[in-house]
Amino acid sequence: MSASNEDFQPPPPPPMPEAEPPAPRPVKLRPVAIALFAIGIIVLLGGILKFIPSGISTGGILCLAGVILFAVSFIPLPVPREPEEPLSFFDKVTGIFYEPARVFRNLRAHPHWFGAFAVIAVLSLIYSFVFVQRITPERIVDHMVEKVSEMGPPFAPPPAVIERMRTDQLSALKNPVERVEGMAKSVLGLLFIGAIGAALAMLFVLVFGGRINFWQSLPVVVIQKVLGILIMFLKSPDDLHPIRNQDTTLQDNLSVLLTPADHPVLFVALSFIGLTWFYYLWLRAKGLHYAGNKVSSGAGWGVSIILYILLMLVAVASTALFPGFVS
Repeated sequence: MSASNEDFQPPPPPPMPEAEPPAPRPVKLRPVAIALFAIGIIVLLGGILKFIPSGISTGGILCLAGVILFAVSFIPLPVPREPEEPLSFFDKVTGIFYEPARVFRNLRAHPHWFGAFAVIAVLSLIYSFVFVQRITPERIVDHMVEKVSEMGPPFAPPPAVIERMRTDQLSALKNPVERVEGMAKSVLGLLFIGAIGAALAMLFVLVFGGRINFWQSLPVVVIQKVLGILIMFLKSPDDLHPIRNQDTTLQDNLSVLLTPADHPVLFVALSFIGLTWFYYLWLRAKGLHYAGNKVSSGAGWGVSIILYILLMLVAVASTALFPGFVS
């Protein structure tokens, strides 16, 4: 029988991995969200009491924006893995054209998006204002009302409703208060579209086996608006379409081969095949690849192409239902 070893000491337990610090949340958005909701309530009451034109719709959208912004403020921000200083706003805007990989890698650790969103919002407002001034409110409203009346049953409203629609739309494009409300709706619309795009990108990246934070996937591209504003001043107002040119005047796609009145659905489908769209595909694929975690280049391209096809299908389906609006 062997003697017991009284000096035996059990080995120390293995070191436990250090707990990761809790991910911060964008709490700075909450005061903005509360302010938007409060302003929305005031505008909504003004619309109900009929001293703020279009106040009901504008107030409702402001309240919805406040709720959405407050909700996304609980989504955690990414925790930087590598010590890296955030790029300046100027470096991001210029670098996105000649060194996008560096910009997207920096956004992975520091997904600051407000500056870029402000730029695209301002450019969109400038474009919308210039578009209405160049093409005139009367021409825009006359075209819209004409196309609505041509839809036929069951889509076309009664003549009295069409005339009221004409009056309301002219007021919306001429009344200064309603113009400001329209600009606010436009900016909030960009925010909604950006949030939906970011959520879809995050979902599809997960399907491809990668990981990306919601704040890393917010897409921002401004080149289309810049070029569209420049081209608008080079074109005659008679060459601008009241509906097709509301977002851009660029004609760098295959839709120039067809007449929209003869082939409206094919015209819209071909408008998605052009240099600008190919640039968007490439930029989004690179952004998802470098901004996410374990997102391969193939996964970035796959998600970018899926989002592109979904957008094209929505546009084609809308045109198939209401083909007269693009002619």
